[in-house]
Amino acid sequence: NVGGAGVIRIVVFDGKTYDELVNQINKRLVGSLAGHADIIVTRSLELGVDPYVAAAIMMHETGNGTSRIANTCYNFGGQKGAGCGAYKAYPSVNEGLVGIIDNLYKNYYAKGLTTIESIGSRYAEGSEWPSKIHSFVNKIKNA
Repeated sequence: NVGGAGVIRIVVFDGKTYDELVNQINKRLVGSLAGHADIIVTRSLELGVDPYVAAAIMMHETGNGTSRIANTCYNFGGQKGAGCGAYKAYPSVNEGLVGIIDNLYKNYYAKGLTTIESIGSRYAEGSEWPSKIHSFVNKIKNA
């Protein structure tokens, strides 16, 4: 896209440039997620994961970055495992963010599960999960 005064806009997702997308997502992130949309957007785009969906899942699963497992274990997806009680632990915020996106790619997107509903059928126990993720996506898009 060419913007005003001959400026070229490089659109990366949903009609937005990289910086616009990062700013849009950052508007809704709080707690230990706050200010980390750059990592979410970069890794999501690298793997072909919808960055809105990735951020929405993180927001939902962590109380928007305020849960104990987010703040002490850097687990932003509610992933089960060892190191933090019944949950997987990551050594840093960055590794936790990359870890959940890698998990979304490997266990969902790479297997053709690319919609919130298809992800939810395997990811979550409750039938209300997809509507909650859609709600977070809408909050991000309308920030």
